[in-house]
Amino acid sequence: MDLQIKNHLFLVGGASSGLGKAISLALTKEGANIIAVARSTEKLNALRQTAPEQIEIISGDISTSDTIRKIITQIGTRVLSGATINSGGPPAMSAMDTTLEDWDQAYASVFRWKVALTHALVKKMIPENYGRLVYIESVSVKQPVENLVLSNSMRLAVVGFVKTLSQEIAHHGITLNILGPGYHATQRLENLFIKNSELKGVPVEEVRATFESQVPIGKLGTAEDFASLALWLLSPVSRYITGQTISVDGGLVQGAFG
Repeated sequence: MDLQIKNHLFLVGGASSGLGKAISLALTKEGANIIAVARSTEKLNALRQTAPEQIEIISGDISTSDTIRKIITQIGTRVLSGATINSGGPPAMSAMDTTLEDWDQAYASVFRWKVALTHALVKKMIPENYGRLVYIESVSVKQPVENLVLSNSMRLAVVGFVKTLSQEIAHHGITLNILGPGYHATQRLENLFIKNSELKGVPVEEVRATFESQVPIGKLGTAEDFASLALWLLSPVSRYITGQTISVDGGLVQGAFG
């Protein structure tokens, strides 16, 4: 299928590893150009070497106002076709282990910056009557994940924001959708295995096996599995899909609307 994105410009957050890196590589393989954002300059430079003519980089924390300003400046007067709104989540912990400071930090790291960046990007897309925004959240917005209370809670706020905005600007040809990754073999998930291992006093391998056993297809997903759907949602051919939260989870969510 021709996704009609060759030479189009995209923004990818969390681009240096995991799901963001897989999306970046998939976009460049289709001939798209990207602005890759992540904290690690070293990893960004390594990514840029995979397609130096197509990849620009911004080293910084995407959740900060300074990095958001850099993004908007670098886009400049160019047409931005789409963006992957993606970054790491808050630390793993149980509900009763949290403090109010933990919640304040989770609000800033999961929700607040996404509103700021979305406002800035949508203002650039409205005059073009076109845009694709894809938010990488978590399967936890449909089925809570153990010991991830901050993520489980704050990501639901993103769902409410995205759904509301998608209805307000649909007539401008701009779509907003959320992808909820289940258990994919990334460093983020490995960190959760380690946290659960510490809390339960069992080996990491046992925790990993327990997580895998919960997935009906019997194995963890790969970043490439995830990127294939993100790529489609970032393209013009997905024009009739907006305001949706789609699980990419190997059948993990058991609800009828998973």
